[in-house]
Amino acid sequence: MAREKLGSKADAFHRQGQAWFCTTGLPSDIIIEVGEMAFQLHKFPLLSKSALLAKLIEEISDEQEGCVVKLDDIPGGSKAFELVARFCYGVKFELTASNVVCLRCAAEHLQMTEEIAEGNLITQTEIFINQVVVRSWKDSIKALMTCNNLLPHAENLQIIKRCIDSLAINACTDPNLFGWPMVKHGTMQSPGGSVLWNGISTGARPQNCSFDWWYEDVSSLSLPLYKKLISVMESRGIRQEVIAGSMTFYAKRYLPGISRRHCVASVVLTAAPSEEEQRQLLEEIASLLPLQKGVISTKVLFGLLRTGMILQVKPSCISDLEKRIGLQLDQATLEDLLLPNFSSSMETLYNVDCVQKILEHFLAMVQADDCASLNIVDDEQITGSPSLEPVTTVAKLIDGYLAEVAPDVNLKLPKFQNLAGAVPDYARPLDDGLYRAIDIYLKAHPWLTEADREHLCRLMDCQKLSLEACTHAAQNERLPLRVVVQVLFFEQLQLRISIAGCLLVSDNLDGSRPLRGGLVGSGDAGGRASTMRENRALKDGMDNMRMRVSELEKECTSMRQEIEKLGRGKSRWSSVPNRFGFTIKSQMCSAQEESVGDHCRNRMNIKTEKFPEKLMKHKKQSSAGSMNPDDMFLGLTIRFLLVRHRKGPRIPSFRAPEAVAKNLKKSRVQVKMASSKVLNDKAGHTS
Repeated sequence: MAREKLGSKADAFHRQGQAWFCTTGLPSDIIIEVGEMAFQLHKFPLLSKSALLAKLIEEISDEQEGCVVKLDDIPGGSKAFELVARFCYGVKFELTASNVVCLRCAAEHLQMTEEIAEGNLITQTEIFINQVVVRSWKDSIKALMTCNNLLPHAENLQIIKRCIDSLAINACTDPNLFGWPMVKHGTMQSPGGSVLWNGISTGARPQNCSFDWWYEDVSSLSLPLYKKLISVMESRGIRQEVIAGSMTFYAKRYLPGISRRHCVASVVLTAAPSEEEQRQLLEEIASLLPLQKGVISTKVLFGLLRTGMILQVKPSCISDLEKRIGLQLDQATLEDLLLPNFSSSMETLYNVDCVQKILEHFLAMVQADDCASLNIVDDEQITGSPSLEPVTTVAKLIDGYLAEVAPDVNLKLPKFQNLAGAVPDYARPLDDGLYRAIDIYLKAHPWLTEADREHLCRLMDCQKLSLEACTHAAQNERLPLRVVVQVLFFEQLQLRISIAGCLLVSDNLDGSRPLRGGLVGSGDAGGRASTMRENRALKDGMDNMRMRVSELEKECTSMRQEIEKLGRGKSRWSSVPNRFGFTIKSQMCSAQEESVGDHCRNRMNIKTEKFPEKLMKHKKQSSAGSMNPDDMFLGLTIRFLLVRHRKGPRIPSFRAPEAVAKNLKKSRVQVKMASSKVLNDKAGHTS
């Protein structure tokens, strides 16, 4: 801190109790009373410096034995007059930033101008203020701190304005542009920017400082002076974020309840003001907060709101804080919303009504933004608007808050329903969080009637429950039966949609048509969770399809091998085709076999009904005498055909490749002709 020495004489003042004496060898001829302090002085030194004292002394009658002058209204009181008396006597003392303001105000009051004496006290203090105090950040702060008891006089003399303007200029200037921190004015520096020690360059470079380097210094000012400083800074165009940071620091210093976890290292601890002072301080700070959204931390706003409820500030202040929080509710956390209820009724543990109001302010802001965007943006751009993210974030936050307050047995059903129903439907892609809150509320309130339970469960949409939530709800005994049935119904509906998705994917794998984006409405309300469920269902369906195709391929291969074995047989079975006059194709896939079997059954349905009668007639003829081997073989052949006809195909048909389809068509014609010939010949032979 800069200092200036005034006077040259040795100190001749000493104090005894409530009186000051000047030991100059001459008896005192005047007594100056300032408050409870009495100064035993001499008239001449005072008359030569102060026009006011000269006037008061002349007014006193010479007939009085003692000359007593009262100066109860002098700025600075007895401490200031002591320094004035030292100046009048020419005694040595130091002029500093801590005493210059009171000396300047006292000199103005005592009329210590240049007309009375050259180099008078007014001139000396003005030079020190303009050339030393105003040019130094630290000295300006200290000078302003002494103005609390001198506000009328210091303001009239423009001392406060000059100091605040100096502080505002320094705070609005980036200190890194000068290469040294503004907060360390006492350290001298070389022209190159290095630190000087006793005039010698040390080569050390001072560290750069951030934009908040002045927060702690200005927080030592009184609230009226701080308000004036903030007002001047705003007029000079300083950023709102910087002002908001300074106000946050100031509030945390004098309002200890603003932070739930008070950090001693981050904020300078001072003696906490009284409750009334804190109430006035909070109301003033709330009125000074910038109107711009997001410049003040949501956590700080909640801290101010919580402290305001404790201090019982004005309702208008509470309403203003609720509105500011509502503008940026999407930046809040669940811990911030858990505001204790400080009302006298203590109806609920947490202040649910306050959260309801904050949510209403947020929804009103969102609606206003949507209306503004409708007037500016066309319909094509609105569909891709990112404004849905804050709403979904708030919906998730409110669902979590409902789950926290639901166990409170004093929480009435209408309050719970109003808060849960205030969130719009499109803001919840999934209702899992709301279902969890409802389930907790039902568990904590088992006395609710069936009608109340059903009315409460209408808040959630069963179609927007995830698979895990549906599984839990289907087994939840606390839910009404009607809700459980709805959950099961929509769960089955989702399963059908998933199966339809599997079929759609299988068709697209064949290249018949491109895959669509989704089966159900894939709008903003579907969300990411719905898409993930659809993809999971499609994947499961594809896995089942692959397993089924693999089984069919194995069965087809085994059938092909059996047919090839029958075609390669060298027994007397090979003479059956030649005997009947046609050739049977041995290489036939399972699909061909099924088609042939179906065709043969349709063509032979009528004729085969006569086979049992002819077979019995043949048996009677063969029993009369010995049976020819050819006749025996023929009978076995007919039995084989009947068995194959009764069993039919063993595997279901499926889409055959193009090459197999051609062979199948050719084989159908041959089998048709052969079967007709066999039936005709065999019928004649049997008869």
